[in-house]
Amino acid sequence: MKKRSLLILSIFVVLISNVFAQEITTASAYFKTISEYYGSLKDYEVDFELKVEKQESAGKISYKNPDLLRMDYTNPEEQVIVFNGDMLVIYLPGSAAVLQQQVSSTGNAATLATGQGLGLLSRYYTVAYETGQNAEPLEEGSDEMVVKFILSRKTASEAFRYIKIAVNPTSKLIRRIIAVTPKNEEFVLNFYDYKLNQNITEQRFIYDPPSSANNYNNFLFTE
Repeated sequence: MKKRSLLILSIFVVLISNVFAQEITTASAYFKTISEYYGSLKDYEVDFELKVEKQESAGKISYKNPDLLRMDYTNPEEQVIVFNGDMLVIYLPGSAAVLQQQVSSTGNAATLATGQGLGLLSRYYTVAYETGQNAEPLEEGSDEMVVKFILSRKTASEAFRYIKIAVNPTSKLIRRIIAVTPKNEEFVLNFYDYKLNQNITEQRFIYDPPSSANNYNNFLFTE
């Protein structure tokens, strides 16, 4: 009887161990799989909506691995941001201004929604689940299920105090990013309708701003 009880106990321990080994994934390990998936993408296009306090904007993002980025806005209409690997160009139609900045090749313009950007976040922020690894509604009353991460900065030098990232567990694509600054300013970025690996050409990231616009070079370092 005693041997039988010990055998049953041993089987129970093994089964429990296997369940935990299969189902429990640390937040950092899960987040790494998301980062690696984005790093494997050749390119993508996605619609976005950005809300900063009471200001809202929207448009389409085009990205080509490793560092080509273009944002075409529908609100404000005709606003464009382009990074071609060397030069950052911003066209502000409301001000009839073109801002240009040469960027060092060692300082790639990694956005949050890229393999490189997510990799940098995991280096400078501590990754945890907001509530757990199981999918939950994007927001109260929503049927859309996501896994929610919360990233807390490791040092005070980071721009955001914490960042919340909601990921579709099936597609591994980011649905929402909420970033909060030390002054409690909140940036909410939503992504809709991804189109992956469309063989976007590099020509997509060549932008000729209107000739009538005023040009401001090296605007990041202008006093």
